[in-house]
Amino acid sequence: MIHILISACLIGENCKWDGTNNRNQGVLEFMKKMEGKAEFHPVCPEQLGGLPTPRAASEIHMPDEAVINTEGEDVTGEFLLGADAALQTAKKYGCEIAILKDRSPSCGSNGVYDGSFSHKLREGMGKTAAVLAGYGLKVYGESQMELLEKELMGD
Repeated sequence: MIHILISACLIGENCKWDGTNNRNQGVLEFMKKMEGKAEFHPVCPEQLGGLPTPRAASEIHMPDEAVINTEGEDVTGEFLLGADAALQTAKKYGCEIAILKDRSPSCGSNGVYDGSFSHKLREGMGKTAAVLAGYGLKVYGESQMELLEKELMGD
């Protein structure tokens, strides 16, 4: 059995900054295909770090990599605490893979918003994605489900 850490918002949990979710049909279909082969462990690093839902939107600012919300508050500590809690969950279950929310300041693995709150992307990873990847997990965004499926199914 493969253990996979997954962003809770992708499976429909209302933990997104605005109180909604990022339910993703492709992720749900992948989970269905993996029934009996994988166990999924949902996390919301921002909630695990102590932030409320809803909460002010946050982005990673350059060049210091601080996480600042739209109210000008530095929430880097909460994001790092959540990243560590997500890592502890991954360790607890022996997760080798993480499926995380693209572009998120916590979970983005293939680019994040640039800190200007103007929807501009830049290279980089969210705090949780970076911690998990640094620990050796293979991190995928929800846009990479086909790639993950091919790798797991050996197609």
